[in-house]
Parts: sequence; structure tokens; C-alpha cells
Amino acid sequence: MHRKEFLRNTSLAAASLAIAATNKSYASNADAKVKMGIIGVGQRGLGHLDLLLHRDDVEVVAICDVDARTLNSAKEIIKSSGKKSPEIFTGDNLAWKQLLEKKQLDGIVIATPWEWHKEMIIGSLESGIKYVGSEVIIGISLEDHWEVVRAAEKYKGHVMMLENVCYRRDVMAVLNMVRQGLFGELIHLQGGYQHDLREVKFNNGTDVYGHGVEFGEKGYSEAHWRTEHSVHRNGDLYPTHGVGPIANYININRGNRFTSLCSFSSKSRGLHNHIVKQGGESHPNAKVNFKLGDVVTTSINCVNGETILLQHDTDLPRPYSLGFRVQGTEGLWMDVNKSIYIQEKSAKPHQWDDAKQWLDKYDHPLWQRWSKETAGAGHGGMDFFVIHALIESIKHKTATPLDVYDAATWSAISPLSEKSIDLGSQTVEFPDFTGGQWMYRKPVFALTDTY
Repeated sequence: MHRKEFLRNTSLAAASLAIAATNKSYASNADAKVKMGIIGVGQRGLGHLDLLLHRDDVEVVAICDVDARTLNSAKEIIKSSGKKSPEIFTGDNLAWKQLLEKKQLDGIVIATPWEWHKEMIIGSLESGIKYVGSEVIIGISLEDHWEVVRAAEKYKGHVMMLENVCYRRDVMAVLNMVRQGLFGELIHLQGGYQHDLREVKFNNGTDVYGHGVEFGEKGYSEAHWRTEHSVHRNGDLYPTHGVGPIANYININRGNRFTSLCSFSSKSRGLHNHIVKQGGESHPNAKVNFKLGDVVTTSINCVNGETILLQHDTDLPRPYSLGFRVQGTEGLWMDVNKSIYIQEKSAKPHQWDDAKQWLDKYDHPLWQRWSKETAGAGHGGMDFFVIHALIESIKHKTATPLDVYDAATWSAISPLSEKSIDLGSQTVEFPDFTGGQWMYRKPVFALTDTY
């Protein structure tokens, strides 16, 4: 690109970043509460609902879902909280649009099946909502991600993907260590989603959990929709648990960026074997051909020279692990064996230290301040922080610590990995959703103990 063209494009991009924040307080009335709505009160949505109801600075004014069973669960949680009952929108798959039309909201939480996220995010922004918290992921196709970014820029809104692993306690302690230079200059990072989800992908709501073989129309909860993606898609379908923390470690979109990606897929056996074992070879689902490989491996290059390895592994028997590895010129952290080695600082040369002593010492200030408030929050307290960050951003009218460019960059790994695999594992270019502004944007995530 010629210099004049580059300067013109980056100037336009700078103008588009008008979604930046002010420092005005939420309202002059100290008793004013953040008015929130929730679209989707399944398992994830119910967790968010419970956290919002526990806050004195929030009023949940509207919820939406099409499933009577989940709505009944939501009503019970609301009743137990003693809070005012929100207006409920239901009836069909477009009931969420009625919610947006009728309610004046400060923020919205979206916890629906993946294929609805893009439409609901954009619809929320178009309705005038300035703060949107969306569950993973934000789109299916690469163009979905561009549309979300353009909408956030057009309507000057904030889109925060509620990636809770960024707030996991050990992950944040390692972030603290990275920023203090304990690992030296970072060279290579690994992570992924290594989680046996067969109990999630097959469930009809009546079988003993984990022993069903139904999905789609006969499936319950995530089995109703999530398993269909394994039938028709082959790629890293859930990359953000691994790549979110990694991106924060190496300042992606803030002085660094992903430049290219290459993905490989193994054969598919795990889901078929589960069906045969639980339902028999004569079960109709035993004839389904699952496109998703059991293990998908993705390699990413960065403009500053780091390499990243991600793995998606959800259909084989295995203990849960996100497989983090943070390696630099002075040492490394390995999540799988819960160990750390720091050159000239570890107890013995060439031998692992138990990570706990390091993680306790470098416990992140956010966890030191808010650990009591995380009690009872989902996923070991991580869920508290994503909701807390969203609400505090709304109250202070500031940008969310994880923004739309982060959401698009992390989530776009899915369609890019599918493209790479379709092309015979060719390397594909990684788009720059910031329009060149990654060179000038500064790190903001978890730099204080506030949010």
C-alpha cells in the first residue's frame, strides 16, 4: 500500500473509532439504576440474570426467551431475589425485536444460540442501546464479524464479548507476571478448548445427563442447536476461551495483531462412537456424518513475531483443560501440569516449580479486591467479572475493557479456520478489524483493580 493511501485509510479508521468513551458519571441521581435486558435465559442466561439481580445498581426490566421451561426457571430466580419482575417477551423467534422496540435500555445481555448473535447485536445497536454484552461467539461467517464492527462504529456503541476465561484467576495472575516481565519477551503461546462436550451435545432433557443420543429437534438446551454445527462445519468452532487470554498477554489490537492463520483437522470419530455406545448401531443418529474433526489444530502468526497454537477438542473422552502455555525468553507457564519455570528464579535449574506459589504471589489486583464478591458466581467466579465490567462501563460511560475489535478478532478464528481446512490447510490472511489503528491503540484490559 502506498504511503498516502495508508495515511488516508488510517485517518478514516481513526474517525470510525468514535465509539471511544467519556468520563461522565452514569447519572446525576445517585439512586439511578442501570436498566438491563436479557435475550436468552438458558443455562448461560440464567447465570447472568442471577448476577444482575444480586447488584443494587441494576434493574432487570426485560427478559426474552422462547422456551417455557427456561422462562419458568428465570421467574423462580427473580422471585427468590425479591426484585421487581421484569417484562417477559416470548412467543416466537422474533420476540426479542419486540423487547428492543418497547424498552429503553442502558444495556443488553445476549445469551442465545450462536447463529442469532450477529443479528441481535446489530438490532440492539440500531435500537439505540449503547452497551451490548454478547456471549461467545459474535458471528458465523467472516462477513458477520465485519457487519458487527461496522454497526458498532456507525452507532457509536460498545460490544463486549463476555469471554469469562480472560478473568480466570490463574490466567490473570499470569497476566500480572507477563506485565512485570517475569517471562521476559514472549515468544510462543498455546491454548484452546479441550473439553469433553458429548454430555452437552446429546441430551433430550429426560435421559440421565450424558447418556442421551438426541440432538436437533429432539435435543434439549445446547443439544437443540450446538450439535448441528458439528454436523455441517469443520474448524475451530470455539476459539475464544484460549485466544482471549493469549491476546491480552501479547496486546493484540493494541500494538500487535494476528497476520495469518493455518488450520488442520483430524478425522471424526468421537460423536459417532458415542451414539453407537449409548444408542446402538440401529439408532437413526448413528447414520449422521459429522463434519467436525475430533481435534482441530490452528497456528497463528503475529506481526511482532510471536506464534500461537490453538486446539479445539470436544468430542473425545478427556479431562477438561484449556491447555495454556505462555513461553518467553526467561521462562514459561504450563496450564496442563500446573507448573512454572523462571530462569534463575525457580528453586532448581531445569525443574518445574508448583505454579501455585507464583500465582498466589502475583494474584491480580482485580481478584484481590473482588474475590469476596465472586462467591457463588459461575465458573469459579469468572462470570462475576464480565458482568461487573459491563455494568461499570455503562455506569461510567466508558469503553468496555474488551471491545468490538477484540470480539471480532477472536471470534473470526472460526470461519478463518474453516476456510483454511477447506483449502487443504492453506495459510490464510488474518483481517485487521481495527483498520490500522492497532498500531496506536494502548492496552486497557485489567490495568486497575476497579474493572
